[in-house]
Amino acid sequence: MKIVVADDLPASALELIRAEAGWIVDARAGRKPDALALDMADADGILVRSATKVTAALMDAAPGLRIIARAGTGVDNVDVAAASARGILVVNAPGANSISVAEHACALMLALSRSIPAADSAMKAGKWEKKRFLGTEVRGKTLGVAGLGRIGQEVAQRARAFGMRVVAHDPYISKDVAVGIGVELMTLDEVCATADYLTLHLPSTPETKHIFNDDRFARCKPGIRIINTARGELIDEAALARAIERGLVAGAGLDVFETEPPADWALAQLPQVIATPHIAASTEEAQELVGIETAATVRDFLRDGMVRNAVNFPSIHPDEMTRLQPWIRLADQLGAIASQMGTARIEALGVRYYGALVESRGVDILAASAAAGVLRPILSSGVSIVNARAAALARGIDIVESRSSRSRHFTSLVSIKLTTDAGDRWVEGTVFEPNSPRLVAVRGVAVEAPLGGTMLIIANDDQPGVIGEVGTILGRHRVNIANFALGRGESGAIGVVNVDEDAGAPDALEKAVEELRRVPAIREAWVVRLA
Repeated sequence: MKIVVADDLPASALELIRAEAGWIVDARAGRKPDALALDMADADGILVRSATKVTAALMDAAPGLRIIARAGTGVDNVDVAAASARGILVVNAPGANSISVAEHACALMLALSRSIPAADSAMKAGKWEKKRFLGTEVRGKTLGVAGLGRIGQEVAQRARAFGMRVVAHDPYISKDVAVGIGVELMTLDEVCATADYLTLHLPSTPETKHIFNDDRFARCKPGIRIINTARGELIDEAALARAIERGLVAGAGLDVFETEPPADWALAQLPQVIATPHIAASTEEAQELVGIETAATVRDFLRDGMVRNAVNFPSIHPDEMTRLQPWIRLADQLGAIASQMGTARIEALGVRYYGALVESRGVDILAASAAAGVLRPILSSGVSIVNARAAALARGIDIVESRSSRSRHFTSLVSIKLTTDAGDRWVEGTVFEPNSPRLVAVRGVAVEAPLGGTMLIIANDDQPGVIGEVGTILGRHRVNIANFALGRGESGAIGVVNVDEDAGAPDALEKAVEELRRVPAIREAWVVRLA
């Protein structure tokens, strides 16, 4: 496993991934794009901060790339759409710097209320201008919070400690969460019309770009003070300057700008503006935590398949993801088995969940995993759980999910049905404790076998001598049997043989299967290779 670290990370973060046996960590900051592309040729993952741009061209230079990790919150320097199209997971560290950013937002609010930078500047110039700097208390004032995520909630809690009333706009936060931290939810216009101070904690999206423009400022409470430690694109900077000059906005505390460093310094140089150079997350504690969290996310994904803090993948609570992890692997392997049971045009993928699994939050992730398993053996381009649904849709493959609370002889069960122009393929599996995925049925015939490696699946007439003949043929071709499971049903028998492939005789298994297919009692035989 090779991990490229293209920007500076703390030593503790690097040690976390270097501790993995056999892993190569190439940690060098400041590489030119061409040199970085060469180093990425055999990389499985890349970690960056904000300096390195992870473009589509860089991804093309890394055919084995599986994860891009941004040590921070914003992913503006990562082409997320290109990563998703290639099945590459993009992750960030959204919560590790929450306290630092929240504290900086509060610092800007207090600095605005007491003109601290201007007073300090006057003192350094040898001027004692006590009467000039008449401030205002934040106690009893109303703070508006636009975006009540992790950072917004931290700011709200600190503002309430100052004795402020807190109102917020966030369409994705439940009323219960807001009530729990003493915050009133409102529309954005209501927040702007109510707040004495307004702090922004919104993501940068096409919908939020310049959400604070001339029209929005005109609807704000006169004399409002605005703090932005989120994204520069949220504010139309020219409109903010006009609002300040007209007295609509009393002042602004800005840590982020549309262009960094600013192409036009006019806004930052206004006396009503307190500006800092994007340092809200720049604390020793935050940098350490962000680095460690990002490195741990990369390690857990590449080592265990654990998905956390994903930008281009559904968010699932870490505890639930841990519980679902063996089921995700099971769904992928069942999909791969169904896909490799002969060549045919795939029309639909059916995924059905049985038993206690139905109650799991985030269980829909299993369908994406099953789709990845189906498509990976037949596509030359990269496919993963990230882009499997889109890849299936592009090929006209319907994905149909269903649920049943009945247990079907197991506490939980996953059933995969692949509809093709040559007929249906039906496989089922479960997870044995603690986390061992098992195949439990093929074509409706109960047969229990371990999943992994190379498997030979045989459909045959239920008559004496078949098992012996299978063993004899495999032995003649020097194919070692690791496990042999047999199931019997009304339509015949199913044999599942886990075998060891000899690297020195790569064609041995194929030749053995050709001979098996000539046995009169054997109807079909397939070789399935699982990662």
